[in-house]
Amino acid sequence: MPTSTRDRGQAAVLVLILATVLFVALSSALVTVGGRMIDRTRAQTAADAAALAALVGGPEAARTLAQRHGASLLSLTFGPASGQVDVEVRLGTATARAAASDAP
Repeated sequence: MPTSTRDRGQAAVLVLILATVLFVALSSALVTVGGRMIDRTRAQTAADAAALAALVGGPEAARTLAQRHGASLLSLTFGPASGQVDVEVRLGTATARAAASDAP
């Protein structure tokens, strides 16, 4: 069966469309995963900073520092030993915990 010259190259268009759809889907997934990783890292930084601030300035200092990092302070507990603090913060969909102590 002879092929006409009009049918030549039609497969290339289909391959190009499929490649474009695959590229867009992969790019979207990478942006989503990258955003989550950034939120997780920023949440951990905020938790670490809030824990250290709580040792020096108490709960209000921890809350203020967490907010400066764009996070909200979920919990703050002192103890069991003196000079020991545990905090939990949320930033976007990520939560992070940190502990700090003034022991050497």
